[in-house]
Amino acid sequence: MLKSLTKSLLAATFLAGSAFAAQAQDFTIRATANSNENDEDYDGLIVFKDYVEAASNGRIAVELFIGTQLCASGAECLEGVAEGSIDVYISTSGGAAGIFPYVQVLDLPYLMANDRVAEAVLQGDFVRTMRDMALETSDGAIRLMTIGNTGGWRNFANTQRRVAQPSDMEGLKIRTVVADLPQELVRAMGAAPTPIPWPELFTSLQTGVVEGSKNGITDIMGMKFPDAGLQYLTLDGHAYMGALWWMSNENFMAMPEDMRRVVVDGFSQLQQATFAAPKRNSIQAYADFVAGGGDIYVPTPEEKALFAEAAAPVQQWFRDNVDGGNQILDALGSAVAGVEADLAANYARDLN
Repeated sequence: MLKSLTKSLLAATFLAGSAFAAQAQDFTIRATANSNENDEDYDGLIVFKDYVEAASNGRIAVELFIGTQLCASGAECLEGVAEGSIDVYISTSGGAAGIFPYVQVLDLPYLMANDRVAEAVLQGDFVRTMRDMALETSDGAIRLMTIGNTGGWRNFANTQRRVAQPSDMEGLKIRTVVADLPQELVRAMGAAPTPIPWPELFTSLQTGVVEGSKNGITDIMGMKFPDAGLQYLTLDGHAYMGALWWMSNENFMAMPEDMRRVVVDGFSQLQQATFAAPKRNSIQAYADFVAGGGDIYVPTPEEKALFAEAAAPVQQWFRDNVDGGNQILDALGSAVAGVEADLAANYARDLN
């Protein structure tokens, strides 16, 4: 009797497992990030995978490809998304600017004051505006799912001297990517933009080809740039390091509505994970920077205003030179103003 019952239970378990396996093959999301397992992008993908597979009761499987297994560059990866061979890809604004130039609005300096403002903006209608623009640009092929964070805030760092205001940057050779916008920002500060590939930056700092960069602290410490002489860091927080999460629109829309809801909720979970990770990771990174002899300077509000004033022409350059620049910058400005008004009202209640 017991043996028969045991066999029945085993058979039922096997059948249930087979049914789950069949359900797991309903939809497969192939997600890639050109990073590594120590990166915020990977943290976000792990949270996304866990949530989506559980919330879909196994109907959606998420496969992760970290590094360059599926594609090696922003253009190549986004082409894979457009064709549907890649379901999910994360890019920086610079990595997607060749196809969606207006996403560089995230690199415009001093538009969002802090994490509270940035995170509220990136959970609102601003992202939906950018999504609609990207769908139109890609003929309905590439869908922006969410914008998270990848490394905190960009700050100016250099090998030569403390920078407390824009005049201190005069003549410094600052590494940028090839894109026009970051070069315009560096010029506005009186420094000399010098495009250098990321893998060559350590040696370029070491040999004096460049004398500074604009990066987050986790990137600075992760790449060991202080060993190359990068010793001065100014926490001007000129740009929030947005991470754009793209998905094949065809593959997303092929799912029934209940599964699309799971995926959307999964990206919300992913977004929260990437918001949190840089805050936690930066604590040790800042401590290690100082322990290695690094100098960290926090500009006063008056000095921060000088940086913002020097950078103001970059906004007009963006409007004049970037397709969709007016529309997306207006959307961001409106979103920031709304969030700041809400925060001011909340402070009035919370502080009294």
